[in-house]
Amino acid sequence: MGIAEEIKQKKFKTEFSKAIVNLIYTNSWLNQRHVTLFKPYGLTTPQFNILRILRGQHPKPSTVNLLIDRMLDKSSNASRIVDKLEEKDLVVRKQCSNDRRAVDVFISEKGLGLLSDLDKEIESWEKKSRNLTEEESKLLNQLLDKIRS
Repeated sequence: MGIAEEIKQKKFKTEFSKAIVNLIYTNSWLNQRHVTLFKPYGLTTPQFNILRILRGQHPKPSTVNLLIDRMLDKSSNASRIVDKLEEKDLVVRKQCSNDRRAVDVFISEKGLGLLSDLDKEIESWEKKSRNLTEEESKLLNQLLDKIRS
């Protein structure tokens, strides 16, 4: 179903305006799918994002500032998210050996295991949901990058 039918709007000012509305709507649609996917694991989307960043850094440490720079949702409170993940034993904080004022954040073995389980869930969801070819996906990525440039 097209965006006009989804939101019951017949006219858009321009095709670009329609595309922006479509992007916002699709973002919300994808976020809802992620919420549903992560809920059984007790994770939020920002928590999942931080765990993925930490896994990418593993075994090197990360700082909260690095996490903030790399997060998809720049409005999220990275420190609070790390607190929640630490409570769940999914991350570990250690005082930085080079700078006693700084704290290093590492993903724990439990966090790595959780992401491994989630990787399988996400792969399965993507296989069921994939309705773009590889070439279409590449074009979509190029167009989205172009909008942000």
